[in-house]
Amino acid sequence: MNAVLKPLDFSFRPMSDADLDAVIGIERTAYPYPWTLGNFRDSLASGYACWLAEIDGKPAGYWIMMLAADEGHILNCCVAPAWQGRGFGRLLVEHLIETARGHHTDVLFLEVRPSNTAAVFLYQRLGFETIALRRGYYPADQGAEDALVMRMRLQP
Repeated sequence: MNAVLKPLDFSFRPMSDADLDAVIGIERTAYPYPWTLGNFRDSLASGYACWLAEIDGKPAGYWIMMLAADEGHILNCCVAPAWQGRGFGRLLVEHLIETARGHHTDVLFLEVRPSNTAAVFLYQRLGFETIALRRGYYPADQGAEDALVMRMRLQP
């Protein structure tokens, strides 16, 4: 017998307050030090670009970006652990980059844990470069972990 797999329906839509239970559920399974529900509520209330990624109509990831003048700062970008390692992170970041370009953003910034090697590699493949190190930026089991500061120029 041959199994025929149907393609997954991967889509994006703006995040809303009604999505926050699903988003915080993903956040808590993905990170040892997750954002709080208040962080997500504040991001929505502040008017940040907040997008939800769905696979077959179910939340599978999200991203949040602060846009100001000609700069964007990626605050959070996450794929649910069940969907990691399948190329969906790349789709999330590509959608984020296109959204930033649509807002005439010249440069994007982000922080990432050096220990998150999959994310660092993804960002590098997409054109981000490491420009600085923030010492003790993230909470960690042994005190704090540094953050790589990365930048991507979107305009020549």
